Amino acid sequence: MSLYITLIQYDIVWENKQANFEKLDTIIQQITEQTDLILLPEMFQTGFSMNATVLAESMDANTIIWMRQKAQEKNCCIAGSFICKEEEKYYNRFVVISPDGNSKYYNKRHLFGMGKENENYSAGNERIVFDIKGFKICPMICYDLRFPVWSRNNVNYDILLYVANWPAKRSFAWKQLLTARAIENQCFVAAVNRIGIDGTHTEYSGDSAVLAPDGNAIWRAEANTQEIQTLELDLATLLQLRSDFPFLKDADKFSFPT
Repeated sequence: MSLYITLIQYDIVWENKQANFEKLDTIIQQITEQTDLILLPEMFQTGFSMNATVLAESMDANTIIWMRQKAQEKNCCIAGSFICKEEEKYYNRFVVISPDGNSKYYNKRHLFGMGKENENYSAGNERIVFDIKGFKICPMICYDLRFPVWSRNNVNYDILLYVANWPAKRSFAWKQLLTARAIENQCFVAAVNRIGIDGTHTEYSGDSAVLAPDGNAIWRAEANTQEIQTLELDLATLLQLRSDFPFLKDADKFSFPT
């Protein structure tokens, strides 16, 4: 059983949704091979902005409408995070939408205090796992990467997804932590990050990657370059690795914090 995943590493236009939709329309048209999931970066239509009161949308506004259109056009799931307003609260929300228009979402748990994300957004408190073609997938957003307890695998998922606006000056940590998450959770890791310079003068080098369950790189994007990459993930490879070296069953038992 295989899953085809497409990662799009690109330069997000600062706080300009329409410009980003138009840019992505052009990029997505270039995807001609089979794919089951298109993965976009964190806050893919605004950049990592704290201007939540102006940029936030509901779950039935333009961003979700656009995502549904793309999912239907490409006959695949599409996922990324955006600024969502719900019941007078603002969330950095990961959304995955299937070709039939159904959606699932995850609100970012760990808010980046140094960037005042915690002053502008509310933290999520629920981890989710969703299914695509028999693969169990657990989504995470950027800063979540630094907190391994939250992503700990209870053998209930096969792929960790990370969508990010992770600065270039901390790219070494990004690369090492992604590798660690794959190894310690014995899962595939697919991580997409943006490139370019945002409206706060923060530079991003991308360094998007897909890692095997043993930590080896299946693919690494070229830094500072727009990339569109589709890769095949094989579930049998993962299950064989877990069978050959079943260390997850010996992990400490605990409950997730809320």
